[in-house]
Amino acid sequence: MFKRIDKRIYFTIMAALTISGFIVICTLGQSLHRQKIASKTNAAAEDLQQPVCIVREYKGRIGIFKGGSDAPYRVIDYDMGLLSEFDRLQLEEGIVMETEYELNRFIEDIAT
Repeated sequence: MFKRIDKRIYFTIMAALTISGFIVICTLGQSLHRQKIASKTNAAAEDLQQPVCIVREYKGRIGIFKGGSDAPYRVIDYDMGLLSEFDRLQLEEGIVMETEYELNRFIEDIAT
């Protein structure tokens, strides 16, 4: 009789260990899969981030371009002759503004 109970306990413990092991392995696999997806998503998001705008010279004035457009969404009427040579060269190449705060600060600096 004890052998019969011992066998039941043994098989119950073995079944519980097997099921527990399966759950642990599946959980680890899902965790690794989630980490791979997160790293790919972060890398793709960094590639897709575009600057808020580009400020460059436009027909003798300062143009603010958004979204890679050829036409400015805003033009600042400012005498380019008042700028230093360095600033004029930068505006000819285009100054990338990463944030709205940076853009507003640039406009304030030009206006004063």
